[in-house]
Amino acid sequence: MKTSLKPGIKYEYSFTVTKNQTVPAMFPASDEGAIRPEVFATGFLVGFLELACVKAIIPHLDWPEEQAVGTYISITHLAATPPGLEVTANVELVDVDGRKLKFKVQAHDGIDLISRGEHERMIVDKEQFMARTKKKLEYI
Repeated sequence: MKTSLKPGIKYEYSFTVTKNQTVPAMFPASDEGAIRPEVFATGFLVGFLELACVKAIIPHLDWPEEQAVGTYISITHLAATPPGLEVTANVELVDVDGRKLKFKVQAHDGIDLISRGEHERMIVDKEQFMARTKKKLEYI
């Protein structure tokens, strides 16, 4: 990691919600999922906030060899967002403790605050991380 990786880094990231990010799209083969509301799914919201945090720190890592994996997230999902609305994430790196990174996160859809919370990531060497992860396949 570079010496520029310090608390105070902020990042804003936006995209327009499509039907592919709605609740029924989370598990399309599920009968229960198919009849649930067509709104931005919490699972995709989590991924969106994680991606915003990653984008915030890429310039401060030895990317792509060095990356950061999610280790903790605690967020609210306060309001429903239909497809077609743009959602914006605002993230801030608030603490760097060795390889552990802590972020404040929030998202809005232009009408409502839809999420807020905290997220943590751990900096890893991608090659070493994947080698350790692939060893799990030896147990199946």
